[in-house]
Amino acid sequence: MRPSSSPSDGERIRREVLGDEHVDRASDVPAFAAPFQEFVTECAWGEVWARPGLDRRTRSALTLALLAALRAHDELALHVRAAVRNGLTPDEIGEVLLHTAVYAGVPAANSAFAVARRVLEEP
Repeated sequence: MRPSSSPSDGERIRREVLGDEHVDRASDVPAFAAPFQEFVTECAWGEVWARPGLDRRTRSALTLALLAALRAHDELALHVRAAVRNGLTPDEIGEVLLHTAVYAGVPAANSAFAVARRVLEEP
């Protein structure tokens, strides 16, 4: 991450969406991976998630669908938590995944439902 006393817009948004615990854990990486974490923070969070064209609920719904389609289960679990933080209900998350089944395939959505169910059942 950038060596600064104040967080960038990307870090601020990333923390608001994903939570401090995740960002702190993701930032505690060897020097080899630090450029990637900076890229994710500044490009994904500071540029794309900061844009005014979509609200965070919509961005979360899109992210869930895309991660389900890609079968990116670790990222999907993280973003199910973020979607709840951004105001999506479990029913809405289910609708996103059902919609995904039509366009990305039933097996991908089936796996995504299993991931989402585990996350949503967490205490």
